[in-house]
Amino acid sequence: MSAAETILEVEALRKYFPVRNVWKRRIGWLRALDDVSFSVRRGEILGIVGESGCGKSTLGKTLMGIHTASAGRVIFEGHDIAQLKPHQSRRFREHLQYCYQDPGASLDPRWTIRSSLHEPLVVHTTLPEPEREARVREILRAVGLPETHLDLYPHEISGGQQRRVGLARILTLKPSVVILDEPTSGLDVSVQATILNLLLSLREQFGLTYLFISHDLSVVRMICQRVAVMYLGRVVEIGDTEAIFSAPRHPYTQSLLAAIPRIGGPRVTDSFALEGEPPSPTALPSGCRFRTRCPKAQKRCADEDPVLRADWERQEAACHFAT
Repeated sequence: MSAAETILEVEALRKYFPVRNVWKRRIGWLRALDDVSFSVRRGEILGIVGESGCGKSTLGKTLMGIHTASAGRVIFEGHDIAQLKPHQSRRFREHLQYCYQDPGASLDPRWTIRSSLHEPLVVHTTLPEPEREARVREILRAVGLPETHLDLYPHEISGGQQRRVGLARILTLKPSVVILDEPTSGLDVSVQATILNLLLSLREQFGLTYLFISHDLSVVRMICQRVAVMYLGRVVEIGDTEAIFSAPRHPYTQSLLAAIPRIGGPRVTDSFALEGEPPSPTALPSGCRFRTRCPKAQKRCADEDPVLRADWERQEAACHFAT
C-alpha cells in the first residue's frame, strides 16, 4: 500500500494500565494493547472484531486520544499524534472522530439536540452563529432527521434516532476517519439495517473512512472491505474480508467463525469449538497467548511468540502452524 493511499497508520501501539493494590501501589500492568500495527486506506471500512476484553474499544479510544498511548505511533494524515498533548493534537483529532457505543450517554440530557450539535463547532471552529446553524441543519438532513428534532431533548427520541444524532454531531466537523464502536448494538434488526445503510450513504457523501468495531460478524462481513481479528490486546489475523471468512488461518479466527449461527449448510470451520476463558491480561501466558485454549498448541507455542506472517494472498496471521 502506497503512502498516498494510507490515511491512518498504527505502529507498535501499546496501552498499559497500572494494576494497584489497596495501598495504591502498582503491582503490575494490564496490557490492553500490546504492539498493535496496521494501516487503513483512505475510503475503506476496516472491521475490528474479537471477544469482549480483547482490546477493541481500547484501541479506538487510544487512536482518538481518549486514552494516552503507552508507546508506539499513530500516524494520521502524515502526522504522528500518539504522544501529542491535547492542545497540540486538537487540530488533527477534529478530523478523527469517535462514535460511542451508547450515543444517548454521550448526549447531555439537559441540552436540546440543537445545543449538542452546535457544541463541536463552538469548540473547534470560529464560525458565527448563523453559519453554525446552517451547517447543523444541513447535517441533520443528511442523517435523515427532520429539523423539528433540533428543539427536542435526547430522552424524547428513540435509540435509532439517538444514533443518527451521534453521527450528526461527529459530521459537523467534517472528519476524515470515524471510529464506530458497536454502532448497531441494542437496536432492532430493521433499525440496524437502516443505520448500516445510512453509514454507507454518509461514507459516499462525505468521503469518510471507517474503523468498524463490532461483535456482529455477519454485519462485518457485509460492509467491511478488510477485517482485523484481535485477541488479548493483539491483532492475530488481518486481511480482506472474503479471504478471512472463506479461509480463516488463525485457530482463534476459526473458532469465532464456527460460532456464527447458520441455517442450513455447513460452517466454514464446523468441527472447531472454542473452550474456556481467555487468560487475564495481567498474567499472560508465555509465547502465544492463545495457546491455553488452542487444540493445535505445541511446545513451540509456549517458547516463541508468533508474529503476523504474510504467507497468503491478502491475508496475514500470527500462528506458527497456520496453513
